[in-house]
Amino acid sequence: MNLLVLSASLNPESNSRVLAREAHRALVTAGHAAAFLDLRDLALPPCDGAAAYKHENTAKARAFVAGASGILVATPIYNYDTTAALKNLIELTGKAWENKVVGFACSAGAGSSYMAVMSLANSLMLDFRCTIVPRFVYATEADFNGEALVNTDIAWRTQQLAEDVARYTRALQSG
Repeated sequence: MNLLVLSASLNPESNSRVLAREAHRALVTAGHAAAFLDLRDLALPPCDGAAAYKHENTAKARAFVAGASGILVATPIYNYDTTAALKNLIELTGKAWENKVVGFACSAGAGSSYMAVMSLANSLMLDFRCTIVPRFVYATEADFNGEALVNTDIAWRTQQLAEDVARYTRALQSG
């Protein structure tokens, strides 16, 4: 079972990246094989429906996604939606998402965008038959101090999400 933690923010001071690191740490500590993909480290072309699919970094991103059985996505919420960088990654890697288990950890400026991830979750379920882990983590600016996650409840919930992604993935693979 291979797991992937995906940090979908391009912001150098990203709180969702802090959540991604926390989730990755939890998976590795629990003994799971877990890769970490930070979209800041892999410059992807904008999806143009043509040449972008042949880009070297698109192939690398596709390999990360295809090689994972379960994916924990950490994304910021901008304007009541997930980041455009995440949607671009999904458009570029397409069928590599098929039949994956996907969990979401989100960070936003305030608490009013809790349901923002639902349109993307619905798309992944309908387009690629992903199984969406029903436990979401949603953190706000108040839960962080610099690059530290200071809210112990959010830290615990992030660990639980990581465990759920691993548990769901294992269950579906053995079923």
